[in-house]
Amino acid sequence: MAEKELDNGMENMEIENAETESVNEEVKAEEPEGEYGSVSKEMNQDTEGQEDSKAAKKEKKKKEKADKKQDALKTKIDELEDRVKRQMAEFDNFRKRTEKEKTAMFETGAKSVIEKILPVVDNFERGLAAVPESEKGNAFVQGMEMIYKQIMTELESIDVKPIEAVGKEFDPEFHNAVMQVESEEYEPGVIAQELQKGYTYRDNVVRHSMVAVVS
Repeated sequence: MAEKELDNGMENMEIENAETESVNEEVKAEEPEGEYGSVSKEMNQDTEGQEDSKAAKKEKKKKEKADKKQDALKTKIDELEDRVKRQMAEFDNFRKRTEKEKTAMFETGAKSVIEKILPVVDNFERGLAAVPESEKGNAFVQGMEMIYKQIMTELESIDVKPIEAVGKEFDPEFHNAVMQVESEEYEPGVIAQELQKGYTYRDNVVRHSMVAVVS
């Protein structure tokens, strides 16, 4: 009978140990999933979020750097364009100023040459006016007339024109009155006689006409 009770006691102890082990296993199995497993999952999520945030910041910095570089390049291009425009404007002003000075120099030179030619024209006119009617058919006289006409044609081609005087009202811009005369043909203030022919070059007076005006 003692052996039977001992066997029953051993069985009860084995049952209790089995139940205890079962409970421990259940607790052990539940604890990692409920507490430590959740913490690990949250840590993984936090790590992934930090990595995404770092990537986003890195991409943002990269974009900002690219934008700054593009803005700097655009600014440099605008500065170069502005410099080119200013240089082109300065060159255009220089070209216009040079052309103006060149034209002025040419006009001055041309006027000086014309002033030197006009006395030659005066001498041709005086000489031809002094030729008697009987000698106007002379070959020499005809040759002088041809030279005179050629000179006047060339002067006219460069816009040198004689100033009208006799019968015109006196104009101090074109005429130089050197004497006064009485006249039944013209009214007072009108030019009655031309003593020396005046000329204009491109509408500018090269030499005033020397005239006698009716008083």
